[in-house]
Amino acid sequence: MSSIAGIGTDITYVSRIQAAYERRPERFVQRILGPEEQVVFARRVERDPRRGMRYLATRFAAKEAFSKAVGLGMRMPMAWSRMQVLNAPSGKPTVVLAEPLAHWYNQRFGAAHVSLTDESDLVMAFVIVESQT
Repeated sequence: MSSIAGIGTDITYVSRIQAAYERRPERFVQRILGPEEQVVFARRVERDPRRGMRYLATRFAAKEAFSKAVGLGMRMPMAWSRMQVLNAPSGKPTVVLAEPLAHWYNQRFGAAHVSLTDESDLVMAFVIVESQT
């Protein structure tokens, strides 16, 4: 039986993310999103800019919540683009980590669970990380 090793949550205004994005769009996206997330963002923002901004904001919030759950904050080996939230075929958001964060995480924790929600100008992310079994 696994137990909870950490919990993190974050609430973010979409308008705050949009303002940061508008200052330096490419740089902001590359800094915050991982490679697969960037592809999804580009499709969404092209189809509907508001939907794209909500996607960017939910991913930002998820990364903040994850960094809190693992107790790192935004310091090495944690980096925005090393933690991605990608959707499984069912639509369930899943945590995907890149090196060196993946190695650091796998030595300390078990599964990570993430829940995202958005409502007009607010988004929220909730992350639970399990202890190693």
